[in-house]
Amino acid sequence: MFESLSKRLEGIFSGLSGKGKLTEADVNEAMREVRLALLEADVNLRVVRQFVERVRAKAIGAEVLGSFSPAQQVLQIVHEELIDMLGGEGSQNRLDLGGPPPNVIMLVGLQGSGKTTTAAKLANYLRKEGQRPLLVAADMYRPAAVRQLQTLGKQLSIPVYAEPMGANPVDICVHAVDYAREQAASVVILDTAGRLNIDEQMMQEVIAIRKRVQPREVLLVADAMTGQEAVRVASDFNQAVALTGMILTKMDGDARGGAALSIRAVTGVPIKFLGVGEKTDALEPFYPDRLASRILGMGDVLTLIERAQEAIDQQEALQTQARLQQGQFDLEDFLKAMRQLKRMGPLRSILEMLPGFNKLAALPEMDEALEGDPLKHVEAIILSMTPEERRNPDIINGSRRRRIASGSGTSVQEINQLLAQFNETRAMLRQLASGKGPWARLLRQYASDGGGMAAGLPGMPAAPSLPRLNSGEPKKTGKAARKERKKQKAKQKKRR
Repeated sequence: MFESLSKRLEGIFSGLSGKGKLTEADVNEAMREVRLALLEADVNLRVVRQFVERVRAKAIGAEVLGSFSPAQQVLQIVHEELIDMLGGEGSQNRLDLGGPPPNVIMLVGLQGSGKTTTAAKLANYLRKEGQRPLLVAADMYRPAAVRQLQTLGKQLSIPVYAEPMGANPVDICVHAVDYAREQAASVVILDTAGRLNIDEQMMQEVIAIRKRVQPREVLLVADAMTGQEAVRVASDFNQAVALTGMILTKMDGDARGGAALSIRAVTGVPIKFLGVGEKTDALEPFYPDRLASRILGMGDVLTLIERAQEAIDQQEALQTQARLQQGQFDLEDFLKAMRQLKRMGPLRSILEMLPGFNKLAALPEMDEALEGDPLKHVEAIILSMTPEERRNPDIINGSRRRRIASGSGTSVQEINQLLAQFNETRAMLRQLASGKGPWARLLRQYASDGGGMAAGLPGMPAAPSLPRLNSGEPKKTGKAARKERKKQKAKQKKRR
């Protein structure tokens, strides 16, 4: 969502590099560009003005600290102000479930914002956190709203409380809380009715529910792709029912993202969750510092690690580790790794969490490589192999490659490319397991540099300079390079 804004900001910071001290003219020019970039991203005008003035006041005349360049100095200031604009760091962005059970969470919002699906996502998230959620179908106006919530609850094995059509939504919510006490549910999630536009009847209904049920949290579900309209909706709901937080949906879309940067500053209501996809597990807690880092192209390694911990089966990982230590790694292991990667989400969203990926994303070949679902083709190719071929890829000759290509709907060239990538991966993993070779040296250097996070903020370790992965041999050029290529081609032809 913030791809365009990230590219603009990166260009601004690049223009400041090479200066020993920030002059007022340098800062004014940079802030003018930052202002335009934020306005193009659909950030509220008042929020932009306040943001730019705060950054300018801190940046004018600032000396370069230690080894940091002026671009990195301004980057630090912008990063700090972005975090502040998004709500700062603290417990206000977490759900308050400290009351006596059942704690009631009331979801409100306009029709089409994804409220019913978000209710199921939230219930799924809270169950993983050790809670016992109960979903309540309190939308008696939208056709099939009750059936949709029941279907989602059945998919997740989460109970849903519902009453026949025509029942009073306020009474439904009161009865649901009593039912939750009987069933020892710890959290009740109310899916209230939405409207196409905010109207008086709708507001009176949610006000009555809030008064009767006394929810611990009142969360507005807002569509991030509606831009500044989402800010206006948040202001109206906040005045009526005193919101305690927000959930922004469709953050994986291609909108400009100004709503996420404006809502907290305009309404004072903290964002608590982000909807990042259509699946029932595509809901993430909101961390202002992590989103600020992603906007500035610094990645979000912590969220990436959390996703990996959720997606990767620990027992399966230990078995794979034991096989690697014995020097074993085949295409079945490769397929398991691919499937675990798919469980973490779309490949583009995973790579966007890596520091510096925004530079790679600008390359045409990278955009082409990430189009569609590249892992789907890998899975199809491996599943078209026999168990023997997966366990021993070296036996795959020319006729076998043609059969695999026909079975997977791909070409022989794609089979060759996958096998070449697999051989490279296997060689790398064997080096890492043995502790010998250029990849092992790279890992040791990465660890000694504290993890190799991209430099850019004070306190963050610098990224290591990558060693040449050729075991210290001089790079071959001219006739030597051509001779080496012919030798490799001859080996591949003999293997086929």
